[in-house]
Amino acid sequence: MTMHSRPPAAALVRITAAVALAAAALTARPAAAQQPDAADSMHQHSDTLLHAPIVLRSVTITSSPTSRDEPLGITHVTGTELSRTPAVDPYEALRQTAGLEVHDQGQGPGFASDASLRGFSSDHSTDIALWVDGVPNNEPVNGHAEGYNDWYVIFPGSIRDIDVLRGPTSALYGNFSLAGTVNVRTLERIRRSEALLSGGSYGRVDGSLLTGVDREHTGAVVGVRGLREDGWRPNSGYWLGQAHGRVVHDLSPAARLDAGVELYGSNWHSPGFITTDQFDARQFDVVSDPTDGGFKRRAQERVGLRIVAPNRPLLWRTTAYATQGRWQLFLTTPPEGGGSEGSGSQVEEEDHRYGFGLTSAVTYALDRVDLTTGIDTRWDHSHYENYFATSRMRDSSETLVRASQLAAAAFVQSTIDLGHHFRLAPGIRYDMVRTRSTPDNGGGAATDSHGIIAPKLGLLYHLPAGADVYGNLSRGFRQTDGVIEDPTLPFVTAWAYETGLKVNRGPVYASAALFRMDVSNEQTFDPVTLNSTSGGRSRRQGLELTLDARVTPSLHALANWTFNDAKYRNFVSEAGDTLSGIRVFNTAKQVGSATLIFNAPSGRWDAQMGTSVVGPYAPFDEPGVLLPSYALLQAGAGFRVGATRIGFGVRNLTNHQYPELRAGAFVVPGQPRSIYGQVELR
Repeated sequence: MTMHSRPPAAALVRITAAVALAAAALTARPAAAQQPDAADSMHQHSDTLLHAPIVLRSVTITSSPTSRDEPLGITHVTGTELSRTPAVDPYEALRQTAGLEVHDQGQGPGFASDASLRGFSSDHSTDIALWVDGVPNNEPVNGHAEGYNDWYVIFPGSIRDIDVLRGPTSALYGNFSLAGTVNVRTLERIRRSEALLSGGSYGRVDGSLLTGVDREHTGAVVGVRGLREDGWRPNSGYWLGQAHGRVVHDLSPAARLDAGVELYGSNWHSPGFITTDQFDARQFDVVSDPTDGGFKRRAQERVGLRIVAPNRPLLWRTTAYATQGRWQLFLTTPPEGGGSEGSGSQVEEEDHRYGFGLTSAVTYALDRVDLTTGIDTRWDHSHYENYFATSRMRDSSETLVRASQLAAAAFVQSTIDLGHHFRLAPGIRYDMVRTRSTPDNGGGAATDSHGIIAPKLGLLYHLPAGADVYGNLSRGFRQTDGVIEDPTLPFVTAWAYETGLKVNRGPVYASAALFRMDVSNEQTFDPVTLNSTSGGRSRRQGLELTLDARVTPSLHALANWTFNDAKYRNFVSEAGDTLSGIRVFNTAKQVGSATLIFNAPSGRWDAQMGTSVVGPYAPFDEPGVLLPSYALLQAGAGFRVGATRIGFGVRNLTNHQYPELRAGAFVVPGQPRSIYGQVELR
């Protein structure tokens, strides 16, 4: 539902009031009616703030963990699992541990890859919302891709855990949470310093140092990291530097201050695309233009305050943040054949941006009801420039524009236990987005506003045998590519439906879910032509399977699998191709990961073996083409000597030749077998 008028405030007030009245009615039940039961594990609250006796469900707080007994699909990944994974970047780490579909764009750190959930991968992970400690990472009014989502802001050694929410099921997340949300939480404190030095194939050297404070009322973590690699193709080297800081301090028994900063910068060279013929002949040493490459700089700062009302089950959390960034990109998109694809020229893109935001929410919790209501607002300003160039010398300008966007939202999210077996999770949010675009050439400015309502409703039934049946209905959205120049463009929206079964018995957690998502104003992007196509409809539907099992105290099995049927229902491309009935570009019919982890009872050594599977894969801008499935194998092991852990890992163990991304008969080839070793000191 997209509107170009004032928000329906009365309707929102009525819905909010209805949720509040329902909560009040349920909390008015006499205590005698709340009899203890085995299902009361549903009612255990997991997030206690400071030393106060009041306990609140963490599911209602944006940056806190999401419980597995909520009526939604979720994958939880621990920091230890991530640190043991032989991955080259955060995208690859979640491909191997959470079963995400990932297609590397073949550039360097700062040039966002395509991460996909449930068959959504328009470009640069724009359909997935990334939050790090309560700060949104997607970049609005970005000329390259609206919601550009660069995951390199994540500092690997600082991660406590990550939740991957599948689908737009939570009212806490709005714009860009079309396919789901990746919610990253970092460590609040560490007791001793940690140093990590690793190296591997293709001249890779990666070093980091983490230190901090762990006192009764104060915790802190500070880290720095440096990475360089020559790259496995010519002209593909890069470097990256990162810094992370977080401090938590108890101002009183009821109040906690939480502040943090994330900094990173990178430079890279780019070998560019190769043709399908070159890929088939394994001619990977081709370089489109030796002057291609770029750099990225990003910073984000935040400060948060959490207060528990004395002697009341009331929690208030507020996070204010600021972001700054700049990137520059030189990329050659060679023409295919008679010049039907690409520009045949080097393109220079520059993006300068800064922004501010605030999220504030109040949670009220009784024995069987949590009710969270809050606001979410942000303002972003960008200056985007696009030129045609030759060897980094500008020839002519394509797009020169400045834009700002003000977004504000109100949301309500509730969890209501109806007796001892039913859990209801209603929610709703209303977002208003106002965008202003001003061309640098002196043309007239354009301004427009859009409002959208996103209802959420989930229901879970707890079975006596440690299993849950659930279903949910929700609406997701994201801003459309091109809004930086045309603020009147409507949202991409999706109605999402899901039903599933969860089993949580002792050391075994397993789930199976059927999902369907109907998309309006579908949009696809071609990284070769650099053009977007909007309009029409599409549908994603399929089956998701999850397993997290402690087979024995020493053996841990993890698996995440998605079988997906993603097709355009009514869609015509910019080139005039009728895509109706064709598989959605840049998505696979199945994608998944499976890992076995063994930890010796003595704790002196560990080992793991895993695989990630993709395919059949539908490339960009090749209607009807499906590439065969492939599987990548990973293995790793480590042993301890005192406080030192020495480990090694192998990625793509079988040296399989595969396309990371294919578009318009051009290919970004996948990395061959790579070997890594590391020394970790604690």
